[in-house]
Amino acid sequence: MSETKITDYKLLERLGSGTYAIVYRAMHKTTQEILAVKVMAKSKASHSAMDNIISEISLLKKLKHRHIVEMRDFLWDDANIYILMEYCNAGNLSSYIKQNRTLDEDTCKRFLQQLALALRYMRQNDVSHLDLKPANLLLTKHAGTYTLKVGDFGFAQRLKPYQENTAVKGSPLYMAPEILLKTSYGPAADLWSVGVILYECLFGQAPYSSKSLHELAERIHRNDPITIPARPAISAECRQLLTSLLQRDPAQRITFEKFFDDPYLDLAHVACSENLHKAIALINRAIEKEQRQELGAAYRAYCQGLQYFVPITRAESDPAKRQLLRQRVLSYLKRAEMLKQQIYATSQMLDQPHKQQQQPTTSQNIRPSDRQLPSSSATQEVSSSPSKGTPGGTDPPNTRRESDLVELAREYENIARGLQIGRQADKDASENRLDVALDGYTTALGLLIPALHKDIEVEQKRLLRQRIEHWMEEAEHIKSIRSAQIMQEMESTGTNHYGCIVQ
Repeated sequence: MSETKITDYKLLERLGSGTYAIVYRAMHKTTQEILAVKVMAKSKASHSAMDNIISEISLLKKLKHRHIVEMRDFLWDDANIYILMEYCNAGNLSSYIKQNRTLDEDTCKRFLQQLALALRYMRQNDVSHLDLKPANLLLTKHAGTYTLKVGDFGFAQRLKPYQENTAVKGSPLYMAPEILLKTSYGPAADLWSVGVILYECLFGQAPYSSKSLHELAERIHRNDPITIPARPAISAECRQLLTSLLQRDPAQRITFEKFFDDPYLDLAHVACSENLHKAIALINRAIEKEQRQELGAAYRAYCQGLQYFVPITRAESDPAKRQLLRQRVLSYLKRAEMLKQQIYATSQMLDQPHKQQQQPTTSQNIRPSDRQLPSSSATQEVSSSPSKGTPGGTDPPNTRRESDLVELAREYENIARGLQIGRQADKDASENRLDVALDGYTTALGLLIPALHKDIEVEQKRLLRQRIEHWMEEAEHIKSIRSAQIMQEMESTGTNHYGCIVQ
C-alpha cells in the first residue's frame, strides 16, 4: 500500500460498470496523469465479491505484460476499495466491433495475436482469466494504431493445466459449455472464449447469440452445431483454427501448446525488439553468404529475415522510421528475388550437362542499405556488395538421385502426381508466378506427405522426405516474399489495413 490517497485524484467521466464496480477516468491533481479507477463499494460487495476483488488485486500485482492492463496502485477508505489502472484511451473491443460491424481478417488476426501473447504469459504463470469477452479486452490508440490489453481479472484464478474447478464464472455468451453445463472445467475454458471472440470479430456476433439467457442455455443443452458463415469469406487457415477453438468437448479442443504454435497465428514473428535483433542477424548472414557465393543459404536467410521485418514494418507507428524500414524490406526483397532467379538458372545448367555450358546469371550490384535501423541499437548490417561468380553448394535436391524417385513414382500414382506438381511449382517460382507456385507446393505436399507412411524402401523414403522438406521450405520462402510484396503494394497505393498493430 502506497502513501497515495484517492483524494489525490479527480474522478472524471464514468467509463463503465459491472456487477459490483464502477470504472471512472481519473486525473492526478498534481501530475495530471490520466488513469482508470475501479471503485467498489464495500457495503454492496458480497463475500464472493470481496474474494474476487482480493484475487484480482493479487494477480494484477504480479502480472506485468504489454498486453495486460497494468495495475498502478490500490487504495481504500471507509466506503470503497479503489484499483488504479492504466487508462486505455480507445475503449474496448466490443465497442470497436459495433462501430465497424465486422472486422477484416487481417485486423482480426492481429488482435488475436495480441490476445494470444497475453494468454501465453498468463499460462506461464498458471493464470486462467475465465471471463474473456470483447468488453474485457481494452484498446489503446497511438499514431493511428491499436494495441489490445486484457483487463478485468475479477473472475481469474490460478489453475494449473491438470487442475479443475466447478464454480460458475464468466459471461454466458462467451462461457465454455462445460461451465454452463455445470460440469468441472479447466484452463481450456479460456480457449473456447477466444474462439467466440474471434467469431464475433469476423462475423459481427457470437455463434450462440440469443435473445435471452434461457434461449442461450437451451441452445447449449441441445448441442446446436456451430456453423461458420460463408460470408465474409475467410482463409482456410483461419477457419481451421476457429473450428479447433470452438470444440464443445474440451478434450477435442485445441490445446494451449498447439494454439500458441499455430502457423496461422505465427507468434514467432510478431513485432518486438527481440525479433528485430533476429531480423538484423539474418540479413547480416544473408549478405555474408552472398559474398561467399553460397547463394542458396543467402536466399534462405533473406527470406527468413523478411518474415521478421514485414510485421516489424507494419507495427512501426513513426512514419519516418516506417519509411526507412519499408526501403530496407524492398531492398531485401529484390535481393531474394534475384538470388532465386540465379539459383534456378544454375540448377537448369546442371540438369542439362549435354547442352552447351551457359554462363550463370550474375548478381546485380544492388546493395542492401548499411544505415543503422531506426528503432534498434543492434549490430549494424554488413554493407559490402556481393561479388560475382558461381553459386556454392547445391540447394535444390540432388538431381543425380532423381531416377530413384522416378522409379518410386512408377509404383504409386499419388507420388507421381505429387512430384510432377512440385516440379511445375519449382518452374512457376523461378518465373515469379509465386501464388501459383505456392498452390502447387501445397498440393504436392498434400499428396506426398501421406506417402511417407507407405511401406517403401528405406533409401527411397529418405529421398522422398528430403524432397518434401525442400518443398516445404520453398513454400515458406514464398510466403515471406509474398508478404513483403503485398505490404509494398498496399502501402504504395496508400491502402492501410493495419489499423490493429501488435506493439
